[in-house]
Amino acid sequence: MPAPTTYSTSQLDAVNEILGSVGQAPVTVLDQTNPEVAFAYTTLMEISREVQAEGWVFNREFEYPVTPDTNGYINIPSNVLQMDLSTSLANEPYDTVIRGGKLYDKLNHTFQWTQQEYAVDVLWLFPFDDLPQVFKQYVTAKASTRAATRLVGDTNLAQTLAAYEGMRRVSCLEYECNQGDYSMFGFKKGNDFYNSYQPYHTLAR
Repeated sequence: MPAPTTYSTSQLDAVNEILGSVGQAPVTVLDQTNPEVAFAYTTLMEISREVQAEGWVFNREFEYPVTPDTNGYINIPSNVLQMDLSTSLANEPYDTVIRGGKLYDKLNHTFQWTQQEYAVDVLWLFPFDDLPQVFKQYVTAKASTRAATRLVGDTNLAQTLAAYEGMRRVSCLEYECNQGDYSMFGFKKGNDFYNSYQPYHTLAR
């Protein structure tokens, strides 16, 4: 039997940690006919989606090229949590949202896109196994807290798990700062110029 090449958390490891948080024995396979295993797995996937929906450096991509299909639609892939046209002079005539699985232009009231290619900002949804290790740990801890809250109802246990969850989130924020190459000058998206505060971003909300 070959030796493992990584000690990264697997879905099975995560499910067993969740089961342990609610006083259940670990399992050797993800048998979803088992109600406890199915609950732990569902909770893990739910939290993974929630955490990734916040938007982190590992799953956010700027100015990603997309091409309309033969009907002029920009279809949204199933592994996309958010998509919006990138901020640029060329995209000023549009204001986009996702509707019915396609990109919709609210200014021109249409799903039709006439250019050959557009640049969009995308928030991807990755499988649990593809997350950075610190995010696997955070998702697992957060899922354990939620599972214990739903099933056990022990306040002390919930507080202990929540504290552990907070520690793991700190690791994610450290990862975000290191990988994002942020600075006090506001550099972002690989630019080397200062991005000043834009009040309309706040007022628009």
